[in-house]
Amino acid sequence: MYEFDWSSIPGALPFLVQGMYISLEITAIAIVVGIVWGTLLAMMRLSSVTALSWFAAGYVNLFRAVPLVMVLLWFFLMIPHMLESIFGFPRGSDMRLGSAIAGFALFEAAYYSEIIRAGIQSVSKGQMAAANALGMTYGQSMRLVVLPQAFRNMVPLLLTQGIILFQDTSLVYVSALADFFGAAYKVGDRDGRLVEMLLFAGAVYFVLCFTVSQLVRYYQKKLKTA
Repeated sequence: MYEFDWSSIPGALPFLVQGMYISLEITAIAIVVGIVWGTLLAMMRLSSVTALSWFAAGYVNLFRAVPLVMVLLWFFLMIPHMLESIFGFPRGSDMRLGSAIAGFALFEAAYYSEIIRAGIQSVSKGQMAAANALGMTYGQSMRLVVLPQAFRNMVPLLLTQGIILFQDTSLVYVSALADFFGAAYKVGDRDGRLVEMLLFAGAVYFVLCFTVSQLVRYYQKKLKTA
């Protein structure tokens, strides 16, 4: 029978904390960039300009049809070469973190775009008509009237997608980046306690994600009663 030994966890905490910082950094930046770019994509997809609508639809369908781990590999292999050739970065520079952030941000933007598009469409068309009647331009109507209402309705979905993004950061192992999961795996492999470290990492992921999901559920209830 397997005997569990958790003694390696206390000594590994600094390394695990550093890995968690990387996971949270990737998550936070990817959420911000993903929402901003996703909002632009959603507006382009709803635009009456055919070229913009087709571009946004193609972008969303491409990234939603490709596995995330493949996207991360693309950026891990391509971005260093692009920066070396275009901007003259030194060959062999460590760009794993930047590549991972770029991959996650552009990938998640496709999903945020669909959430935001649905949120915009959930706002009554009368709101846009009223804004136009007040003399607002299309951009002003979207920025001052439609988007604030849409984002209020979308917050639970955006946060839920953020939870999924945080869980997916464990996939940066493909670039040998020591995020929280990668740090736990390396420590477990080094100390011969891989089972214990992976169970510990899983418990940490569960506590964090479950806590945030409960907060999202609480916020949803407040929206319904407001």
